[in-house]
Amino acid sequence: MTDDALKKAEAAVRAAEADTDIARIVAAVLATQQATQQQAPAPAPAAKTEFDSRKWLTIGGLGIAGGLVASLFAVAVAIGAVAVAILALVLRSIWQDFQKGR
Repeated sequence: MTDDALKKAEAAVRAAEADTDIARIVAAVLATQQATQQQAPAPAPAAKTEFDSRKWLTIGGLGIAGGLVASLFAVAVAIGAVAVAILALVLRSIWQDFQKGR
C-alpha cells in the first residue's frame, strides 16, 4: 500500500506542477480584480446648495436689460439705414435734375 500511495502522491505532484501556470494566471486575475476594487472608491455625494432666488432674479434682470439695449440699438441702426436710403434717393434725384440742366 505504501508503494501505491507513493505513486498516487507522485502523480498528484506531477499534475500540480502542470497546473501551476493556470493557478498563477487565476491568482493574477484575482489580485488585479481586488486591486481595482480597492482603488476605485465610490465618489462622495455632492453637497446640495439651497436655491438662491436673488442670484437668478439678478441674472434675469440683466438679461432683460441687455435685450432691451440690443433692441434699441437695432431700431437706431434701422432708422439710420432708412435715413441714408432716403438721402441717397434725394441726392440722386438732385443730381439727375442737375445733369438735365434744370
